Amino acid sequence: MAEIITAKSAGFCFGVKRAVDTVYEEVERGGPIYTYGPIIHNEEVVGDLERRGVKVLDSIEQAAGITSGTIITRSHGISREEDEKLAATGARCVDATCPFVKRIHRIVEESSADGYEIIIIGNPVHPEVKGIMGWSHVPVTVIENREQAAAFVEADDGRSPEEAAQRKICIVSQTTFNANKFEEIVAILSKKGYNVRCMNTICNATHERQAEARAIAAKADIMIVIGGKSSSNSYKLYEICRKECANTHFIQTWRDLNLSPAGNEQIIGITAGASTPKNIIEEVQNHVRADF
Repeated sequence: MAEIITAKSAGFCFGVKRAVDTVYEEVERGGPIYTYGPIIHNEEVVGDLERRGVKVLDSIEQAAGITSGTIITRSHGISREEDEKLAATGARCVDATCPFVKRIHRIVEESSADGYEIIIIGNPVHPEVKGIMGWSHVPVTVIENREQAAAFVEADDGRSPEEAAQRKICIVSQTTFNANKFEEIVAILSKKGYNVRCMNTICNATHERQAEARAIAAKADIMIVIGGKSSSNSYKLYEICRKECANTHFIQTWRDLNLSPAGNEQIIGITAGASTPKNIIEEVQNHVRADF
């Protein structure tokens, strides 16, 4: 029988749990409940909330038409403009933004007001990054990989070292970005000699989750990563685990399990993204035990 190792850090992080609990508490209070965007990137959770009457607002235009009830801001955060427009509706507004994301909003707002250019290391289409961009007083550059970082530096080749040192740049990160990639990108940007204010805003839960997933995958015969299709942090876990264990599977629920045991597996590893509920992790564990 194979040993099944489940990461202790698997599942809801503080910010996600806080956001999800907020919505369920509001459901208990009653009245029309809306979330501005999916509260988290997990289709199972969002589906359960919809069955309880919670409606997802997909745009600020939709939200503008709300005259009563409660609108809950998603955990990923929103821009200053969106925040102001939600406050102008007739609804009661509840902010469920992750506190670690709110901290980035403050850093970007204050640093850009102090004359710093803003660089966000992250996925430019992710709602968290879009929200962070919306708190800057100046245009923002989003860098996702080493190639983009190198291109940013190369575009500045005409500057002398003295001129580069006068260029004030504030670097922040999407909270769920790959920690190793963040360090690589910062190293590239730092070589130019800019006046850099670098804030590693990857949350501690992400650091812990990625390190633990890497360690388990390194010794596993099969590695399973559980997360929503649109969950950025879950997919990063999958990328990390796949580098350590070629036989890595990315699933949403136990129904997606399609394992073909060879019979000689010693260790089966399981981890899950920050937006994966405990019950889904337990269901996967139970089905893996039945197979192995």
